[in-house]
Amino acid sequence: MAIIADVEYKTIESVYGPLVVVKKVSGAAYNEIVNIVMHDGSERLGQVLETASDYAIVQVFGPTAGIDVDKTSVRLTGETFRMGVSEGMLGRVFDGQGRPRDGGAEVIFDEKRDINGEPLNPVSRALPSDFIETGISSIDGLITLVKGQKLPLFSGSGLPHNELTAQIVRQARTRGSESNFAVVFAGIGITHDDADFFTDQFRSTGALSRTAAFINMADDPSIERILTPRIALTTAEFLAYGKGMDVLVILNDMTNYAEALRELSSAREEVPGRRGYPGYMYTDLSGIYERAGIIKGKRGSITQLDVVTMPGDDITHPIPDLTGYITEGQIFLSRELHNKGVYPPVNPTGSLSRLMNMGIGPGKTREDHRGVADQLYGAYAKAQEAGSLSSIVGEEALSEDDRRYLKFGSEFEKRFLSQDHGERRTIEETLSIGWDLLSSLPQRELTRIKPEYVKKYYKGE
Repeated sequence: MAIIADVEYKTIESVYGPLVVVKKVSGAAYNEIVNIVMHDGSERLGQVLETASDYAIVQVFGPTAGIDVDKTSVRLTGETFRMGVSEGMLGRVFDGQGRPRDGGAEVIFDEKRDINGEPLNPVSRALPSDFIETGISSIDGLITLVKGQKLPLFSGSGLPHNELTAQIVRQARTRGSESNFAVVFAGIGITHDDADFFTDQFRSTGALSRTAAFINMADDPSIERILTPRIALTTAEFLAYGKGMDVLVILNDMTNYAEALRELSSAREEVPGRRGYPGYMYTDLSGIYERAGIIKGKRGSITQLDVVTMPGDDITHPIPDLTGYITEGQIFLSRELHNKGVYPPVNPTGSLSRLMNMGIGPGKTREDHRGVADQLYGAYAKAQEAGSLSSIVGEEALSEDDRRYLKFGSEFEKRFLSQDHGERRTIEETLSIGWDLLSSLPQRELTRIKPEYVKKYYKGE
């Protein structure tokens, strides 16, 4: 069906929730952007969600209060939602629709792009293979983030995922090409306090100069949350594939996005799926997560770090559950570690980076990285087993090896997992701390590291 632009209809039939039903419409297309012209001449933006032979359902990006069915008209634009993109967006803060909210001048855009992105042939994808250093030991050492990867951060209410993501924005870099590294941050449905926290952190630390931030507030129309991650990713695609930059995209928080998706589905009276979420949520989330990657023959890359707060700390909830199927591992924040005062409270035993092996080793991190990570995992698991046994029989009844592992676990949490909010560790410093801890164990216990690396780095007697 051809898209007919600049046609105005004064045939609104009804308004319910964020939706407007327009009858006697001809030529409206799915996802087409419309202008809703109020009786006083002001305009609101909308998008066609559904069309039939003679009507269209439009979702309004803003409040529907004040829309008079007799005096308000709907004008078709003939376009999908497109946004201007430019390298000048770095260093700026925008709202959830891509409009400046920092008081600065309007950005002069190089071009306009559809926020839904272009279809990407899977054959054209290149394998991720380069290490992104976040400066966080628990991530760099054990759950290594690789350029082009999509890695979710599973958190819970009250856990410091905001502090951790702000620290990653400040510290993340690709080794050897830091000047060509950029961050696109999307705050989705966040509070005013959180918005102030992020913008203050980015400005005070200088991170804003290489960051484009998009902030959708909790009191903004929830429907805007559908746009925000797509606008952020469209900006990232321009910077990555248009300007050859390595871009880290942080989407915080995808749970708020999914809640907006459920609200919209309910307003459309669709048949609900698990826990009321729409049955197409997997496909919808895939359309966002799969926009990370590297394209053969093009400079630049997009790496995603997606924050997902788990309702009730339930990892089987549909949002983290579906996210886990689509993405390539997870960083899991532990409430138990948080209650111990560990920051960041990353639980190694619940975390995984499926692409880690592609981004570590000689010439990328260091030759002993894989072995050190495996040995630290194994030793910490034994420490937890010793702790469980100690709670039953008492520490005095433990064997000498169990007591040694018990002490290792405590030191591992204090020295390796814990670090200051402003502390940026290189991968060499992270591995050195790992060897300090492993050297407290007998050399015979280091069975997961090649003997030549034990001989080179072991610091014990």
